[in-house]
Amino acid sequence: MHNDTIVALATPSGSGAIAVIRVSGKDAISLVGKHFKSVVDDKTLINQKTHTIHLGQIIDNERTIDEVLVSIFKDPNSYTGENVVEVSCHGSSYIQQEIIQMFLRSGCRMASPGEFTLRAFLNGKLDLSQAEAVADLISSDNEASHKIAMQQMRGGFSSEIAKLREELLNFASLIELELDFAEEDVEFANRKEFEQLIDRISFVLKRLIDSFAVGNVIKNGIPVAIVGEPNVGKSTLLNALLNEERAIVSEIAGTTRDTIEDEITIGGIGFRFIDTAGIRDTEDIVESIGIKKTFEKIDQSQVVIFLFDAQNNIDDLESVRIEIEKIRNKHPQKPLLVIANKIDTLDDGQLAKINTTIADVLLLSAKTGFGVEQLTNTLLNLINTGLLRNDETIVTNSRHYDALLKAFEEIQKVKHGLETGLSGDLLAIDIRQALFHFGEITGEITTDDLLGNIFANFCIGK
Repeated sequence: MHNDTIVALATPSGSGAIAVIRVSGKDAISLVGKHFKSVVDDKTLINQKTHTIHLGQIIDNERTIDEVLVSIFKDPNSYTGENVVEVSCHGSSYIQQEIIQMFLRSGCRMASPGEFTLRAFLNGKLDLSQAEAVADLISSDNEASHKIAMQQMRGGFSSEIAKLREELLNFASLIELELDFAEEDVEFANRKEFEQLIDRISFVLKRLIDSFAVGNVIKNGIPVAIVGEPNVGKSTLLNALLNEERAIVSEIAGTTRDTIEDEITIGGIGFRFIDTAGIRDTEDIVESIGIKKTFEKIDQSQVVIFLFDAQNNIDDLESVRIEIEKIRNKHPQKPLLVIANKIDTLDDGQLAKINTTIADVLLLSAKTGFGVEQLTNTLLNLINTGLLRNDETIVTNSRHYDALLKAFEEIQKVKHGLETGLSGDLLAIDIRQALFHFGEITGEITTDDLLGNIFANFCIGK
């Protein structure tokens, strides 16, 4: 299957200034060369050096389709490890399809999603975690997710796992050797050194596992639900955060009947803000559905912003405090930011009263923008960005996280076995299982189903 020549559009579909068509396989250069006429007389692609670019025309029989630039990358020094040709043509959808259809008639096959990167993995150009990072890099939409994907694609995560696996494999080999000399009752593996290694592996695995809490939210964005009674300024706050009129703002209570979501980047971290319907007793069926969705969004969010109208509630702050406690009691694990909105209408004495009655309250005016910057800084402080700033390895992939958890479990079994004097043959079983889960991450151990699931999520042409 992976010995044939594949073709795909490597740039987004549709019209544009330039489009890139990628061809990979043993016969890629000769196949494209049959349809390429250089501006330099008698230049044939197959005789050109790797990593060179050539100007010419793509011709189908006697018909010129387009003037193009053809880039040549000869194996093994290419992305896929095979011969690769990239044809840069004009971005007309018609031209793109004409060239691709011509290559298909000449013996190419349309590439499957992620097949170029799959071939890079199979040909040893990338390990599995690096290949997965390619997809993360393409989908990164903020500084933090881009930084993590780049670090993983360069092999930071892989090298850390590979080093642990190699050290564990060395001791596993010694323990396996002991089994061959069981009758002589000898120990080749120093148990004290082995215990130290297991402790070191446990420490690193625990750090990587803990980093997933940060990595997952950085990769997928942090959902923040904005909740409160009707007409307290939730939609105005969303508009102020997004710096655009995203949500309808009205004096009429119950304007927001459904949830409205949008994303912004704060300090390189993606936050997904959810403007919810105001919480109140109502007989309006549509509004009731919106309020039901509000509670669902609170359950799904990782941070909750409770907004109240400082002007209307200044004489009844105790009822506000009770509502706050209800949310805290129902969602004790979620960070809750309490915001007094519309403070531009209050005097200093009233502001002091709010600060005294409501603990850790943020004072804000969504209408004027006062306090919005303090809110964004507070949100950013909820995320442990220290790992990111220190260039530490951060796990963002749920498959890696699952494999790390399983490896950690097996390492703990090995540690317990060493402490209780477990026999070498039983220790070897747990060590082999830990090595298996390490190998799952980097791709030393794979199945066709696993590869199919991973690369099916890639775009065609990558």
